Amino acid sequence: MAFNHKNLIDITEYSADDIMQILETATTFQEVNERKIKKVPLLKGITVVNMFNEPSTRTKSSFELAESRLSCDKLSAGGKSSATVKGESLLDTMETLNSYKIDMVVIRDKMAGAPYIVSQHTSAGVIDAGDGKHNHPTQALLDLFTIWQRKGTLDGLKVGIVGDIGHSRVVGSLAPALKIMGATVYGIAPQTLLPARPDLLGFDAVSSHIDEVLPELDVVYMLRIQMERLDGAPFPSLREYNKLYGLTEERDRLLKPDTIVCHPGPINRGVELDDYMADHPERSVILDQVYAGICVRMAVLYLLLGGNNELNS
Repeated sequence: MAFNHKNLIDITEYSADDIMQILETATTFQEVNERKIKKVPLLKGITVVNMFNEPSTRTKSSFELAESRLSCDKLSAGGKSSATVKGESLLDTMETLNSYKIDMVVIRDKMAGAPYIVSQHTSAGVIDAGDGKHNHPTQALLDLFTIWQRKGTLDGLKVGIVGDIGHSRVVGSLAPALKIMGATVYGIAPQTLLPARPDLLGFDAVSSHIDEVLPELDVVYMLRIQMERLDGAPFPSLREYNKLYGLTEERDRLLKPDTIVCHPGPINRGVELDDYMADHPERSVILDQVYAGICVRMAVLYLLLGGNNELNS
């Protein structure tokens, strides 16, 4: 089936069928990643620019691995090594990169909307790898993939997103993606960490009382407190936050037997999760999410760049 998208910037531009095509393609690439030789020539000769203007460990490394395993030529063009530290504008940087006849730009930037602006000034495809407090669509897709593989479906699941909802770019893509796929989405956070209109993100309900909501959930998605983005918002101490909203061994008893726990990383142990829940052998799928990042990003690159159809080669 043809994939009729050039960019991945806003997950709401994708249908449930589009998302399922990505997840099913990622399943094929999961098999590739379990081989001894993990490289396939599906995007040989394609040039991808990784422009990471903000720090990243998981997203950047998994995109680089995904590109290498698809046989792409890749170029790093962001951060302290780029001319932007000398005052060059983002658009002037893009004009330089366009001269190289590139095929795809993977961009992370502190400014919301930067990937969209780049997409208006290049003929290459653009993937948003996180922009400010706005979006992070490939994170949402790898989360969906992890949940789908564990639960067998996304439709009808009850998912609780807990923590710093108002400052999280993960939520900007995850909540609407879950709604597209038929899940019911709950927001759980202190009022000071909620956006003014959580319903616009796709939340069906919000609560400040975690213990009342946990027994209903199939998936608990814990968020890191975005200390660097709080912008002076009233916030309790980390110790108090852990007491009120942390997922702890004590709260484990409130969960259904098959409830799973997700986290986009990095984890602040002792704040949103204690060691017991972060490392829980049955509940925690956090490392599964990390692995899913490679498979899903391979799928996204392959589909957006129109790779050949020999997926099993």
